[in-house]
Amino acid sequence: MKIIKIVPGTGNFYCGSCIRDTALVRALRRLDHEAVLQPLYLPLCSDESISDSGDRIFFGGVNVFLQQKADFFQKTPRWFDRIFDSRWLLQLSSRQAGMTKASELGEMTLSMLAGEEGRQVKELRRFIEWLKQEEKPDAVILSNALLLGLSKSISQVLGLPLLCTLQGEDGFLDALTEPYRTAAWRQLESKVKYVDMFIPVSFYYNGVMKQRLNIPAEKCAVVQNGISLDGYRERAEEIKTPTIGFLARLCAAKGLDRLIEVFIHLKKHPEFHSLRLKIAGVMTSGDKPFVKEMKKLLDKAGVLPDASFHPNIAREEKIEFLNTLSVLSVPATYGEAFGLYAIEAMAAGVPVVQPQHGGFTEIVETSGGGVLYDPNESGAYESALAEILLNPGKAREMGRLGKKAVRDHFNVDRMAREILKIIENLPRSKP
Repeated sequence: MKIIKIVPGTGNFYCGSCIRDTALVRALRRLDHEAVLQPLYLPLCSDESISDSGDRIFFGGVNVFLQQKADFFQKTPRWFDRIFDSRWLLQLSSRQAGMTKASELGEMTLSMLAGEEGRQVKELRRFIEWLKQEEKPDAVILSNALLLGLSKSISQVLGLPLLCTLQGEDGFLDALTEPYRTAAWRQLESKVKYVDMFIPVSFYYNGVMKQRLNIPAEKCAVVQNGISLDGYRERAEEIKTPTIGFLARLCAAKGLDRLIEVFIHLKKHPEFHSLRLKIAGVMTSGDKPFVKEMKKLLDKAGVLPDASFHPNIAREEKIEFLNTLSVLSVPATYGEAFGLYAIEAMAAGVPVVQPQHGGFTEIVETSGGGVLYDPNESGAYESALAEILLNPGKAREMGRLGKKAVRDHFNVDRMAREILKIIENLPRSKP
C-alpha cells in the first residue's frame, strides 16, 4: 500500500508532531508499505533522518505569504515561484518569529483552511496534480486538522481515502485573535465531512475535538502515540546527583517558569542542596526573551550554576540528556493532547511528574511510570517532585514500569499497525 503522510515543516527546529510523523513513516516502511513523508510550508526538521522529498516543498512558506498579501503573486508562473521555494530562503524565513506566531496568522490561516476558495489556490492545484500524476497513493494522512484546507480536493477530486491526525490544534487556534478564531473553528467544522477517519492521539483529545468540531463518534479512532526505541539503552549507572529534567518547548505555556520557581524553593531545603535542573527542548527566536528572563530568575536566586540549558538538541543528545535525569517534569499550563516527552522519558527509565489534566492522566495511569498532581492544589507540585527525589527505590520502580509500558504499548510499531488497520478498513476509492 502507498501512503502519503502530509506534514507542516518547521524549517529549523524539532517539534513533537514532526518526530511522531517521521517515526510513523519509518515504521510503515518496515512493515513493507510504501510510505512518503511530504512537508508543506518549510523543510522538515526531525530528530530522525528520512529521505523523501529532497528539496520539494509544496505551499512554500514565502509563496504562501506573498500570495496572501498581493494578487500579483497568485498569477506568477512556476519558474518564478521556484525562486521563493528555494531551501535556503525557506530556512532563513523560518527563523523569523512572526512566521509561526499564531496571533499574527489569522487571515492566512483562514485562507489556507478555505482551500479552493482561498488565496493559495494555485498552490493547491499544483499539489493535487502532483498527487494525481506522480504519487498516485492509496491513502493520504494529514498530520493535523490545520491542513484540512486540502481535504475537499483530496476527497472529491482524487477520490482517495483521507485520514487526519488530531494532535494539539486547539492551542494554535485558540491563540488566534477574533474574528479569526471563531471563523477558523467554523471553517474546520465544515471540512469534517471530507475526512474518512480522524485519529486523535489520546482519549482525552478525542473528547475535546469531537465536541469542538462536532465529529461523529464513528469518524474517530484513537491511536495513542508511540515512539521509536532505537538508541535507548539501559543506564550504565545510578544517578548520583539528583537532577530534575525539562524537555519541551522553552516557553511559559509548557510551565518552565513554574518548574524553575519550584526548583528554587526546593534548593532552600538542606536535603536538596545538591539538586540540579537540566532544561532542554525547542527554542525558537521568539522564545529567547523568555529564556533570558528565566536565567535572570535563577541568577537572582543564586542557583544559576545548578541549572543548565540545552536548546534544540538532536535525537542522540536527547537520549543522553534523559539518561542523566532522576525525574522529568513538564508542568504544562493547558491540556496537552498527549505529551510525547513523557513517554520519551519513560523509555529511558526516567519517572515523570505531571499535572493531572490532558493526555498526561492516561499516560501515567496506564504506565505507572510517574506521579500526577493537582495543579490547583497549593504545594502539590513541589510535594510530588520531592516524593520522587527522596525515594530512589520508588523512582526506580516507576522507571521500570514506565520503560515496560513504552516497550509494550507506547511504541511506534504498535501505532503503525493500528493506523494500518484503520486504513485497510476504509474504502479504496470514492465515486
